Amino acid sequence: MASDVTLEIVKPPPKWRTLLILGRVSNLPTVWSNCLAGWWLGGGGRKAGLAFVLAAATCLYIGGMFLNDAFDASFDRHHRKLRPIPSAAIDEHEVWRWGGIWLALGIVTLMWTSWTTVILSLLLAACILIYNASHKAISFAPVLMGVCRFWVYLIAATAGGAAVTGQVIWPALALAAYVAGLSCLARKETGAARPPVWPVALLAAPLALNALLNVETHWLSASLMAVVAGWTIWSLAQSFWREYARIGVTISRLLAGIALVDLLAASQAERAGLWVFPLLFAAALFLQRFIPAT
Repeated sequence: MASDVTLEIVKPPPKWRTLLILGRVSNLPTVWSNCLAGWWLGGGGRKAGLAFVLAAATCLYIGGMFLNDAFDASFDRHHRKLRPIPSAAIDEHEVWRWGGIWLALGIVTLMWTSWTTVILSLLLAACILIYNASHKAISFAPVLMGVCRFWVYLIAATAGGAAVTGQVIWPALALAAYVAGLSCLARKETGAARPPVWPVALLAAPLALNALLNVETHWLSASLMAVVAGWTIWSLAQSFWREYARIGVTISRLLAGIALVDLLAASQAERAGLWVFPLLFAAALFLQRFIPAT
């Protein structure tokens, strides 16, 4: 007598969840914290400009994440079969189409600000495309990822009506170094080996800059530096001080930590509104419980 064979049919996730996963929306609070930090570092000018930047940065980020999966579709079919495209949760052509639409919406949204902001947004869009098209093939791709966040600071500052000065550029460079560092660690996420140690130096760039800007350490600056350092160490511990490295956990926590890096940067120009950054940090961690950050 032939034995009964039970076939388990795995249902694809709802379409709305697939779209949220493609857009890595759990990281959006860190994009918004980038915008706020850049806007305050630029002097906190036109509030309408900030609103446009928040909307545009959201569109550009989601578009970049959609295109990331579109460009990586072939790789994912061999190495990450649970991603939306290889798992057949969504058609690859649809991902390409929506990625392009989101990217275009981000640029169009900033046309109501200034030409400087529009030019910077075009540079950001170009950087997003270059990164997505080449990050599997070139070793310095993490630098491009950092540069994308660098442009967000400058876009936010100019949208508020400010000129691009060292007040914005130096914190933006420190943020870019931090993001490049976590991106270097993330390149080992799909492997079994521990990540290299040297990217930790890049993660320390915001702390080093803050220390240089505050030679006579203020209590607030010292407290914020302790918070950023503590969270970074706690995140790294998941990959370096455990029997088995949990690189995915490290990367997710470091991504949420971008909001704390922005808090450290914004504290150089703003005091009353700093409470927003811990809320965005908490929002990123909360959303990561439902939508993967990577």
